[in-house]
Amino acid sequence: MTGDTAADDGITIDVLRGAPTDVELAALMAVVSEAYVEEASDAVADESRRSAWELSQRSFRTPLARDLGWGRFGG
Repeated sequence: MTGDTAADDGITIDVLRGAPTDVELAALMAVVSEAYVEEASDAVADESRRSAWELSQRSFRTPLARDLGWGRFGG
């Protein structure tokens, strides 16, 4: 029963030992799919926390004062 494919999901189950029956494989798929749905519904990112990228990001530099002239000499 190696390489059984679930209905239209593209999921494959590779049985490495033993010879499970169709009922055992169906029970396995039911348990795994329920666990996946439960985990996916609980796995929501907290929008209020700042990411590591946002924490390390520097703000923009203030623009250069072009009216000071070369070398900050006025004359």
